[in-house]
Amino acid sequence: MKKSRHRTPPPPNQPTRPLLIILSGPSGAGKDAVLRRMKKSGYPLNYITTVTTRPRRTGERNNIDYHFVSAERFQEMIADNELLEWANVYGNWYGVPYEPVKQALDRGQDVILKVDIQGAATIKKILPQAVFIFLLPPSMEELIIRLKQRHTESPNDLALRIKAAEEEIRQLPLFDYAVLNRQDEIDLAVSDIKAIIAAEKCRVIPREVSL
Repeated sequence: MKKSRHRTPPPPNQPTRPLLIILSGPSGAGKDAVLRRMKKSGYPLNYITTVTTRPRRTGERNNIDYHFVSAERFQEMIADNELLEWANVYGNWYGVPYEPVKQALDRGQDVILKVDIQGAATIKKILPQAVFIFLLPPSMEELIIRLKQRHTESPNDLALRIKAAEEEIRQLPLFDYAVLNRQDEIDLAVSDIKAIIAAEKCRVIPREVSL
């Protein structure tokens, strides 16, 4: 039988809606390193800087790596509704500034946020149409090695982070995607995240996030 040459016409072009991408994972998974590599590659995302009350680590730059603020200023930001979400993690406060996220989405720009597991769960409740990506270490053994090599926590804090990481990994079903960040293969993790974004842009029914 001769095949018909009739082809279904392509769907009409739809305006691409901006994505809100949530990158999370346990401490030591490499979230900061992945985001630095994505920025360096020039990938077109609006990278939102987290606000925190924790002390600055060696090499970190204020208003670039984090917005470092006092505990008093952080509480003012909560009271003035300046934060999209916030949480106390290992005794320090972390939060996502609301206005930069809204402004970027209103301009049609894709936004990526780095948050802890608590923050991801909060955003999931208020903005379920965001894209949730969980960054995973190859194994718990590898994660423990990374945390020890940072030399940024006391033995007690290190033990706390290891125990918390085991619990956080159990929250994987909360997320849409999992990306493995192997040692010395950060470019592969970055490529996987870019592939996720590309796939999301091809959805028949696009996600729609509004603030």
